[in-house]
Amino acid sequence: MKQVDFNYLVRHFPDRPDNAHKGTMGTLCSLTGSRGFSGAAILSAQAALRTGVGLHYQLIPDCIYPIFASSVYESVCVPLTGGRDTVCPADLDAIHTALQKATAVLLGCGLGLNDDTRTVVFNLIRSCEKPLIIDADGINALSGHIHILEERKAPVILTPHVKEFSRISGLSVEDILQAPAEAARSFASAHENTVLVLKGHRTYIAQNDRLYENTAGNSGMAKGGSGDMLAGIVSSLAAQGAEAFDAAVMGVHIHALAGDLAAKRLSRTAILPSDIICTLSEVYSMIEDSKNNA
Repeated sequence: MKQVDFNYLVRHFPDRPDNAHKGTMGTLCSLTGSRGFSGAAILSAQAALRTGVGLHYQLIPDCIYPIFASSVYESVCVPLTGGRDTVCPADLDAIHTALQKATAVLLGCGLGLNDDTRTVVFNLIRSCEKPLIIDADGINALSGHIHILEERKAPVILTPHVKEFSRISGLSVEDILQAPAEAARSFASAHENTVLVLKGHRTYIAQNDRLYENTAGNSGMAKGGSGDMLAGIVSSLAAQGAEAFDAAVMGVHIHALAGDLAAKRLSRTAILPSDIICTLSEVYSMIEDSKNNA
């Protein structure tokens, strides 16, 4: 097992050439949010945009479209009108049309969990040919159906917290907490080429025989919305061309470093995920300076 460090970011962070434009810096499509969970869509989108993706398309249930569009100005919104509170199979044609533009896809933050959302999640895992980052209810939809991962057509990154991981792995929360590194390693070995980000006090990133531990970050990040922000960072990096495992490792460490910067200013008690999004720029300035001086 290796430790994530800042040099990993310097080595693997996507280049941004002087002649770059929005069409060359990746296109992320996010299918996130539902009635009552617009914040998950907003935080993941803001984090993805702050992480440098050229274009962001937000596929959003029509019921929360006004909330999202009034909060995130840089995204292109695709309102989905098939269902009342969540996405549903009737939205699949519109979803697949939008995904043709994507270089990566984020699925699950605040999506809601019901038969309709399960159908959509299973369909996208089976059909999506772009790197797919699955978080929150996208992961919960796989409980009892983890075999569907074997039908994927593209790299998949899963970003569960311990309870979500328990649901898809069959391990108890107690067993996971007792040996999280081994639990992550075992799952990654059983699901070849799936990248697992097991979130916690120490976050473990595993794929096949590779395992990294992240020790940065702080307890102030233990607030609702932190995971949505992380999913946005990872998916933005993948959309910009980072290999799936590198996107996951970098995203975890960037998220943690930004959280530490925010905590120094605002305290661990007071920081919010939205505060951490604001400190991402400082982490990226540090990376850019190090790359330029290398």
